Amino acid sequence: MAEAFVSGDVHHLACGICPSRRFPVGEFDVFERPSRECPFDAADGHRYTADGVPVCVHPDKVGLPVGRYKSDNAPVTADLVLPADEADLVPYLRGVLYGAAPVLLDGLIERATAEIPRAFPGVDVLATLRRALS
Repeated sequence: MAEAFVSGDVHHLACGICPSRRFPVGEFDVFERPSRECPFDAADGHRYTADGVPVCVHPDKVGLPVGRYKSDNAPVTADLVLPADEADLVPYLRGVLYGAAPVLLDGLIERATAEIPRAFPGVDVLATLRRALS
């Protein structure tokens, strides 16, 4: 069995009963919040879809966007929408990169590396990413 997405980190923001502590990314869905589509199962304390897929209802705590990763085999990706003002670039990138699940970081950095020069031609991409990650 593959290793759980959140393993051994008692300080991680994920709830103690979150499926991210039992399953790898892609083996559970992430909903925006609790809903009738993923009722609480009092027998084991978890939430499931009608098809039995485990559901996390706190995307901000696990760093994953809302998605039907297991149910619909949705790809695990995150959006990067750069701010309009260059002064907001480093704080925006810091928030996105530090809030993202580790599995998303490579893709986010690749997208930032490609998009920053288009949006802000005079910006040193490497220095900007270093500032955002420091």
